[in-house]
Amino acid sequence: MTLKEMQEIYVQDGFTVLKFINDKNEPIWFNRPVDKTCIQMHFCLYDESILHYGPHYSRTLTFDNSMMLYNPDTDLPINLEIPPRGRHITFIFSIKRFHSFFSQVADHIPFLNEENRHKKYYLDKALSPSEVLVLNQIMDEQKHNSMQKLYLKAKAYEMLCLYFGETSDDKQSCPFLDSEENVERIKKAKKIIIDRMAEPPSLQQLADEVGLSVSKLKEGFKHLYGESVFNFLLDYKLEYARKQLLSRKYNVSEISLQVGYSTASHFISAFKKKYGTTPKQYILSTS
Repeated sequence: MTLKEMQEIYVQDGFTVLKFINDKNEPIWFNRPVDKTCIQMHFCLYDESILHYGPHYSRTLTFDNSMMLYNPDTDLPINLEIPPRGRHITFIFSIKRFHSFFSQVADHIPFLNEENRHKKYYLDKALSPSEVLVLNQIMDEQKHNSMQKLYLKAKAYEMLCLYFGETSDDKQSCPFLDSEENVERIKKAKKIIIDRMAEPPSLQQLADEVGLSVSKLKEGFKHLYGESVFNFLLDYKLEYARKQLLSRKYNVSEISLQVGYSTASHFISAFKKKYGTTPKQYILSTS
């Protein structure tokens, strides 16, 4: 696994965040020892990730779902399979560090209360829209500035607060997303535009396909992912194109077609507007 596919973020002693992006056409694997003093939290942001345990047992983590594991009796090494175009985030922290975060509210977190704190713990749950939004902000690689590390640390702490907090309630900010069915429709819309980024449907076509009105699609997508449907798609396409340029497998014209531009000049213009340089200059700068 290359540095482009996996990024390790040091948050503080005893707390590390791992980001995985698979832009290949085949699965990638990641292996890492994790001892019994650590908790691991896994978040799947696209498609399905698989955690393998030994030769005969595995757990599938589906799109926009999470899994937390802790076993004080045995080490739990990570053996993670990420599918093509998969996106996955993992938090690893020592139980000592975790207790330092939540010492004042340990009784409200089941595996930290006195009765369970030395027992193994497993939690598999769907992510709320607020959690998905923060995780996508952590996954975002487009913040190339001196504040990036601080930003990522802040988002990691925010994610913990949302995951374990009792007051996160998406009804307050977007009643429409109170419906699990509506959330699933928004997630489906995101998957559709990614899968068809070269020829995306119109907003009306997309809304019809997922069974929403255009206004509800726009409202829900903005709340869940932090930007409009086509701003999200534009960012995704240009980031995909940037990574294809780095692979040096395709020329600029080929990449522009892959991401849906009718002419290379339109692609070059959009790329320069976002990254401040042309695709050719970007390739030369990374040689």
